[in-house]
Amino acid sequence: MQHTFLSGLSPLSISLGLFIGMILIYFIANQLAKRPIFSKYVDDTINPIEGSLLGLLALLLAFTFGMSASRYESRRAVMLSEANNIGTVILRCDLYPDSTRIVLKNYLKPYVEARIDYFQSGSDEAKEKKAIAETEKWDNLIWSEVAKASKVKDNLVASNQMIPALNAMIDIVTNRNAEKNATVPDSILWLLFLLCFISSFILGFQKSTNRNPYIISIVFALMVCACIQVIIDLDRPRQGFINMQGTNQFIVDLRKMF
Repeated sequence: MQHTFLSGLSPLSISLGLFIGMILIYFIANQLAKRPIFSKYVDDTINPIEGSLLGLLALLLAFTFGMSASRYESRRAVMLSEANNIGTVILRCDLYPDSTRIVLKNYLKPYVEARIDYFQSGSDEAKEKKAIAETEKWDNLIWSEVAKASKVKDNLVASNQMIPALNAMIDIVTNRNAEKNATVPDSILWLLFLLCFISSFILGFQKSTNRNPYIISIVFALMVCACIQVIIDLDRPRQGFINMQGTNQFIVDLRKMF
């Protein structure tokens, strides 16, 4: 995954910085509106622009929130599928003779630990790469053992049951990596931030008419930033307050099967 400026910041720091920026721009616009050169435009020009921009901001917030929420649910579904797939493979090890079953379970145990480490790596790229490397190492060993066992005639029924389950377990890793990297594009977030700043600027101009008290503008900025905090939290389930610890517990619980 390509790291960007925004991906290196925590959701809380982004929303806090946005809130401070909106308030500063609001007060700057308020001071500009008091100058004669700008004051004549406040009532005649700003009103229709204000309504249009706030409507556009609401539309983009709703669109971005929907995108983040759908991808959050998609990631959650993939994690549940992976837990089920691994559990199925562990259970089907019992179809083999003890010599093969013991080897497979000895490989599956560190495989499960690698998948747990993958989630717990959070935003640490080095730990994530190590967990992915461990995953590939153990699934290659598991596949080799199953392929060798499938050549034994007595294991025909067991292999017919195990191979599809093992394929699903290996393939879901790719799906999960793809889901993790499928975040809201930074260009959409930057556009959202730009609309927030412009809306604050417009509201600052309107303050000179005494129709927009300071407290309302502060609450407006606070609520917009809270929405953006939730959007980014949903988009980065390993970093923010909204996470998938509960879903990951299904993979952690696979330890009990050994």
